[in-house]
Amino acid sequence: MKEPKYCPHCGRELVERDIDGRRRLTCPESEDNYTNWENPLPVVAALIEHEGRVILARNREWPEKVFGLVTGFLEKGESPEEGVLREVHEELGLHGTIRSLIGLYSYPQMNQLLIVYEIAAAGAISISDELAEVRHVDPMRLRPWSFGTGLAVRDWLIRRGIAV
Repeated sequence: MKEPKYCPHCGRELVERDIDGRRRLTCPESEDNYTNWENPLPVVAALIEHEGRVILARNREWPEKVFGLVTGFLEKGESPEEGVLREVHEELGLHGTIRSLIGLYSYPQMNQLLIVYEIAAAGAISISDELAEVRHVDPMRLRPWSFGTGLAVRDWLIRRGIAV
């Protein structure tokens, strides 16, 4: 995400200041008291079991061989549980059931907090315009990646007794 350049209250250009030992962008107008704290955005993610296999999805913007879990930003007013089930339905047309929370993962490269759930889903897949394709992967053949939601895949595999 891009850092803001201007104060959202008065429109003045932000300046760097030392706050609690860190450089932060702040408004030079003392009355606005605006500071960009760079808080991470909450993102929900779903490790979806469908027909005995795990669904991996490829976003249209990603390289051809790059796949991941279904993810999406948590929306105002919804719980993480509601958000992850909404994303599963929006992106795959599936109705899911939450089995468990896999965990919470910091994804500093994207300034996100990942809230990852294990989801059971059934029915026919209908992919959204956001996705290029999906793959069904046998859990024994699933290999975690070393960042983002890959850490949740690793933890899920370990809990199931599958070597990683």
